[in-house]
Amino acid sequence: MPLSDVTTAVSSVARRLLTKPPMAMPVDLHPKTAIVTGASPGSIGYETAITLAAWGARVIITTRSNTDTSVEKMRRELQADGFHHQLHGHPLDLTRADSVEDFVAWYRHTIGDSLQILINNAGIHADILGSWREPHLSADGFEIHWRTNFMGPMHLTRRLLPLLEQSGTVSEPARVVFVASHLHQKGLNSELFHASQPYNSWQTYGQSKLGLVHAAFELQRRYGHRNIQSYALHPGSIATNIAIRGLETNQRMQRLLQWVNPLQMLFMLTPRQGAQTQIYCATAPGLAGGRYFDRCAAAAPNPEANHEQVGKRLWDETLAWIDSLPSTDCGTGSAQDAARANATGQASTA
Repeated sequence: MPLSDVTTAVSSVARRLLTKPPMAMPVDLHPKTAIVTGASPGSIGYETAITLAAWGARVIITTRSNTDTSVEKMRRELQADGFHHQLHGHPLDLTRADSVEDFVAWYRHTIGDSLQILINNAGIHADILGSWREPHLSADGFEIHWRTNFMGPMHLTRRLLPLLEQSGTVSEPARVVFVASHLHQKGLNSELFHASQPYNSWQTYGQSKLGLVHAAFELQRRYGHRNIQSYALHPGSIATNIAIRGLETNQRMQRLLQWVNPLQMLFMLTPRQGAQTQIYCATAPGLAGGRYFDRCAAAAPNPEANHEQVGKRLWDETLAWIDSLPSTDCGTGSAQDAARANATGQASTA
């Protein structure tokens, strides 16, 4: 592990031990509608969704599988705590363009055209041990972290922008929240358009999160005057399922985790604590967008994210790919043939 990563980890542990995690202040969200992607039980998406529902929002959650089970569990928890709620769910696989289109079509047919909050929370880190020597690809040929963490959320956001724009107002803009990571600091603008060699899954994960920060800033530049505010954030170091993703088949690591898991709560946030910054970005009254947040406060992003021309290029080339896909009737797509990327999924679509 690079010394910079060790320093970051030590700093995170010290801050967890010595300071109390901030909590977002409750806000009356009725009658707003919110989408939270990646809301499986035990995740920060789940805690985000249940909080927004408790505060009065109509909430739509997505998971890759067992969506009905997640919805029913959340409903039982809300009812047990005495909250009235409007909660819905639908499957969504961000690695599949047809799944995104199906979700958008379902949303417009079942929920309608109102959407005030979109929280792009879903993501993966599938190679915690960094053992992959070659990229693992999605069905359409993109590196899996880049496809899931960046391209999928961009596709979803693009299709929902018309609903967000028409739902936002001058006094209450719609909000788009991109859940990034402090690991976006590993990202380099020079590798957003050309794959890094040799392949490193941690580097590609960082690239995907840098892409999200660029997306948040560029969306703000393009839509901030059109009643949409956009935010990127680091949720913190959290004890969730993503922290052990990729270790399921490693028996040695599984045995180690049996000993380590009871200790991790000393220095890692709970999912509820880790959800607070995205809840804050989605709900804090009058919060200005176009910024990066950590611990419910504006923070300095990777300086690479401040290069506006890179953000513009990444936005334009990504949307060119999205708009080449067959789309639902959202006023944003066309029926051209789908673009394809190279094996790592980070080459431009131009």
